[in-house]
Amino acid sequence: MFDHASTTRFSPRWIVGLIALIVFALPAHAVQVQDIVRLKGAEKNTLVGMGLVIGLDGTGDGGKFLPAMRPLAEVIGQLIDPNVVASELQDARNVALVALTADLSGAGVREGDRVDVHVASVGPARSLRGGRLFLIPMTGPMPGSPVFAFAQGAVTVEDRNTPTVGVVKNGAQLTRDIMARYFDERGRLTLVLNDANASWPVANNLASLINGLIAPDGPNVARAVDQRNVVVQVPPYERDDPAAFISQILTTYMDPSQVSTGARVVINERTGTIVISGDVQVSPVIISHKGLTITTVTPPPGQPQFEPEVTEENFIAFDPENRAGAKLADLLNAFNQLKVPAEDRIAILRLMHESGKLHAQLIVE
Repeated sequence: MFDHASTTRFSPRWIVGLIALIVFALPAHAVQVQDIVRLKGAEKNTLVGMGLVIGLDGTGDGGKFLPAMRPLAEVIGQLIDPNVVASELQDARNVALVALTADLSGAGVREGDRVDVHVASVGPARSLRGGRLFLIPMTGPMPGSPVFAFAQGAVTVEDRNTPTVGVVKNGAQLTRDIMARYFDERGRLTLVLNDANASWPVANNLASLINGLIAPDGPNVARAVDQRNVVVQVPPYERDDPAAFISQILTTYMDPSQVSTGARVVINERTGTIVISGDVQVSPVIISHKGLTITTVTPPPGQPQFEPEVTEENFIAFDPENRAGAKLADLLNAFNQLKVPAEDRIAILRLMHESGKLHAQLIVE
């Protein structure tokens, strides 16, 4: 019999505490291996082709553009009149010659799958709006590649400002399988670090993690061959059914400090965005740019710390927390308070990096 008197009641405080215990027990701040690598062999593939978009409302290439009229004449010759020639199509303005590309998933595709086809005019056509891609085979990008798909369908112009570019949704149907190949001839798996994480320390940390995970008491199975690639020797008994083995590696967590490539400053010149990763330091420097003058000073050892001098009327302290040196974040905060334009900030950071005063890798996109 169930005894109501002995029932334990959980207050909301207990429930919240239990949830917090569960949440904080999880590696919330850790990084999974699959977030910083990709598997070699799982790269995306691209199919290509050249075809004709027909049914245009007078916005096509025109009959004088023979590169479009010759294939049109060939199609007419195969289906209707074998005697037709390109010169007879001088009034054709409803046809455009287009280049075709179709991107395939790195996970592989199977026969019968459908993918989008991107279409772009290569001739003097003014617009592809309202046109339809005529049935055309698509091959791999290498010369002599076999046919992997056939493409056709209505062209959708997605950007009104570029009417000569469009897409055929699900326009290509695969005629054969294209499968990802993860192992080389020696049964090895290669983990490729993302550009943002590629470095010798990170590659070495990843290899050490895998060795401790797969063979803690045996010979090493993983090694960093360079700053971006970690090769893993897969045991023979795992190769026929590698899902569990690969999943174990990819879902393993790493400490964020083990995946950091150090201090970086990434600048997007088009948007004026500046992204800082790591603790970026700035050496003592005087910056004079378009009337703006800022001085930062690192106090000599053993002397009391003092605020840096700013020769402008607006005073900005770069070391408000009495740290041992100025940080780039402090400099950017100063820029914010002085309302320095984005293009001026980027120019200053470029020159600071060139002069060796900005201690970080500078990446300009």
